[in-house]
Amino acid sequence: MILFKPIMLALITQQLKNLLILLAAIIVILILIILLFSGKSKFRRLLSLFLEEQPEMGGEIPRRSEPAERAPVQKRQQPEEEFANQKRTSEPIVEMATLVRKSDDRLRIIESSGQVRMVDEYYELIFVTRKGQKLKIECSAEAYDKVPFNQPGSLTYRRNMLVKFKYYEDTVYN
Repeated sequence: MILFKPIMLALITQQLKNLLILLAAIIVILILIILLFSGKSKFRRLLSLFLEEQPEMGGEIPRRSEPAERAPVQKRQQPEEEFANQKRTSEPIVEMATLVRKSDDRLRIIESSGQVRMVDEYYELIFVTRKGQKLKIECSAEAYDKVPFNQPGSLTYRRNMLVKFKYYEDTVYN
């Protein structure tokens, strides 16, 4: 047995040692990839929070829930088939569109001194594109007042937020 070890070490050359080290490193890397990026991995769920763009979820990890335990919806919902599946990219999107509806949700508080203030203001414009798709776009109070009805123009929005609406007579910025 004692003579066997020096003979084995002599047979293993430097190139063979390097090859074995490389293979061991590849195996370790593959095991780490499988563990970190498997479907139910906590690391993958955490990574998806930063990579996926889901503003309506508020940064929570999606969970499966039974219908009985779902929270009630606070805002009034329009029929979903009426509106197009809007793109949720962080880059601005430009489309030719026409304003067909305005809606707002505001809470007005009147103090005993006569002071009036608005709380929880939400303004929404609904446009129809050339293809007939309806888009819900959030905007500021100033843009809400300035965008005209039935005026075709170039709509620029980012993540359902108005950037600008340029029509023949003027340009409205959010």
